[in-house]
Amino acid sequence: MDFRAYQQRSRETARYPEVGANPIYPTLGLCGEAGEVADKVKKVLRDADGRFDDAVRDDLRLELGDVLWYVAQLATELDLELEDIAAANLEKLASRAARNVIGGSGDRR
Repeated sequence: MDFRAYQQRSRETARYPEVGANPIYPTLGLCGEAGEVADKVKKVLRDADGRFDDAVRDDLRLELGDVLWYVAQLATELDLELEDIAAANLEKLASRAARNVIGGSGDRR
């Protein structure tokens, strides 16, 4: 599945206040789902010595799907295309790598 198809199909399941004019809801959902991913990874470190078994990997696959859904909704609310976001990200990273500034901080380095 490509990003455009995912973004369009995921939008069909969007059910939240003021769909189409509410970037706040998917932003908060994204934060919550990212927190759930982080919590599962934390527990792997705490309870499984950092080993990701198949069950945890499957749980993370589901949580990452929720993260992706909220990213898609936020992008749509902002009239952005996931395809463009992904391409711009790869261009940014390639530029940083070419300039040997892939590490460090700052979005526009």
